[in-house]
Amino acid sequence: MAFRSKSTTIPKEVTILVIGDKSTGKSTLISAMASDSFPSTVPPLLPPTRLPVNSFTDSTPLIVIDTPSSVVQQGKLSEELKRADSVVVTYACDDSVSFERVSSYWLPELQKLEVKTPVLVVGCKLDLRNERMQVSLESLTTGIMDQFKEVVTCIECSAATLYQVPEVFYFAQKSALHPVDPLFDYDTNALTDRCVRALRRIFNLFDFNLDGIFTDRDLYEYQTRSFGAELLQSDIDQIKTMVEQNVPEGVNSQGLTFRGFIEIHNMFLKKGRTETFWAVLRKFGYGNDLKLRDDFLPVPSKASDQSVELSGAAIEFLKGVFRLLDTDKDQLLRPAEIDKLFDAAPESPWKDAPYKDAAETTERGYISLNGFLSQWALMTLLDPKYSLANLIYIGCKLMPAAALRVTPRRSEERKKQKTERNVLQCYVFGSKNAGKSAFLFSLLGRSFSDFYTPTTVEQYAANNVELIKGTKKTLVLHEIPEDEVSSFLSTKDCLAACDVAAFVHDSSDGYSWKKSIELLEKVVNQGELTGHKFPCLLIAAKDDLVPFPRAVLDSFKVAQEYKIDAPIRVSMRSGDSNNVYSKIVNAAEHPHLSIPETEFVRKRKQQQQLLRSFIFALAGAAMAFAGLTVRRARANKNSS
Repeated sequence: MAFRSKSTTIPKEVTILVIGDKSTGKSTLISAMASDSFPSTVPPLLPPTRLPVNSFTDSTPLIVIDTPSSVVQQGKLSEELKRADSVVVTYACDDSVSFERVSSYWLPELQKLEVKTPVLVVGCKLDLRNERMQVSLESLTTGIMDQFKEVVTCIECSAATLYQVPEVFYFAQKSALHPVDPLFDYDTNALTDRCVRALRRIFNLFDFNLDGIFTDRDLYEYQTRSFGAELLQSDIDQIKTMVEQNVPEGVNSQGLTFRGFIEIHNMFLKKGRTETFWAVLRKFGYGNDLKLRDDFLPVPSKASDQSVELSGAAIEFLKGVFRLLDTDKDQLLRPAEIDKLFDAAPESPWKDAPYKDAAETTERGYISLNGFLSQWALMTLLDPKYSLANLIYIGCKLMPAAALRVTPRRSEERKKQKTERNVLQCYVFGSKNAGKSAFLFSLLGRSFSDFYTPTTVEQYAANNVELIKGTKKTLVLHEIPEDEVSSFLSTKDCLAACDVAAFVHDSSDGYSWKKSIELLEKVVNQGELTGHKFPCLLIAAKDDLVPFPRAVLDSFKVAQEYKIDAPIRVSMRSGDSNNVYSKIVNAAEHPHLSIPETEFVRKRKQQQQLLRSFIFALAGAAMAFAGLTVRRARANKNSS
């Protein structure tokens, strides 16, 4: 089990939890650190102890939590562990049994509780160890550190003499603020992949010639930006000499290679200067998970019925990136070229759901510019912060406000009877085996398959749709599996991001038709309750099959009843899409039209009309009564 920081941000204060067997010296250790003296007596359990801010060079406050040794009293231990930034496990240097319990009980217990914080093993009462039984600390703890990778330090101390007491808490603080494990993989004895990727991005920022070489000037700029201190030429020469001694390929006649840049940071670790390493990473926005911190990603705020899209400037940047990567000028990017694009990101963002297979590619997995931009549009729609982070990882220098734009509210667009969105989202509902997935795949230009695989999770497809006037919109199809509809609709704003909904049915199956209408009722009613209205379309899939009896008559009747268009008939098997995707985009561009009226909606409208009539009647009666009162007052005045 390797340590992974529980937080992506820099802790504002560090909480250290001290655990261990009874009489190992936990409370005495804490008290000695807090008072800088050996206490004559200590209570069985200390309250949370805040150490002075100036205890160490790093001014981050430290809070030390004592814990009871009794098993009966350890009910709250699990909760305390979740809040801790580092854990100190104590044993008594004069008690071999307590030392054995560290590896036989305490460390396995932390693993069982899935503790994700760094652990220090601390021997207390060093002054009481029998001199005739001296054993080196290294021989005692080597096995522990090999078996339990979460243990970052082993140290022994004495509260009676104050020997190495401050060091215990210094290392505990350091392990929380400047953890080694996210940076270094002990199994491979090298920097972690995510650490190398973070350094790749930083290297790219200062590789002004984009030639993969740090010139002396680049190295000078990196040093100045990272540490606020200038390098002399003699310093630069010394750095390159040290790198070349360790890694000959790290330096060439032009300057420092990326391998050499990696070695500089390796030297920080070898010298125990993790704080220097982290100072660089945090300067460029990284949290303990080696991803850009939230405070480095100021995504514009939006209402639930607003979307975020890439700006024109961001799209032009991406087009330039595409052209740069397309070295053979075939207007396609290979998977390896996409991996190269994201080699400075923590991971390639499109290898997993919901982005995997969500854009148009060739049979060999190559992606066109349209597919490339559609993938970015989808990522920005679903997770603007993730999209912004990846833009930064690949070298976009636009300010967030210039890279992203927030669209108007859908409710306002419905009033204006038009939309300004470039990315339109269509929710796709329907019964099992209705043809929903084939409907999505056809948007991506994939050939029809007779092999049926039920959809169990929400999936997406995104592609550009060219309209009659030559303009293009990005259409995102969002499929919701039949079994997930109730769960999906249980969230209040689940329909807020919907521009248009499509209800797909198998035109040869009466049950599928009936189910699509039930889903239409359910979805539209939920939209009415939550204030989210949108155009709806009926899609009659599998039009190449024999339709079920009364299909056409029933469909026209239902369309008339709900005041929407008749079903659009399509056959993905025969390749007849009936221009369905353009029709979906057209419906989304006219958000005030094709909104169904279910029985629930009609009754709600009637109630609202009755309420308005009642209010008008009351207002009229009030005005009449006021007029009558005025006339009577005038009559009384005249008669007097």
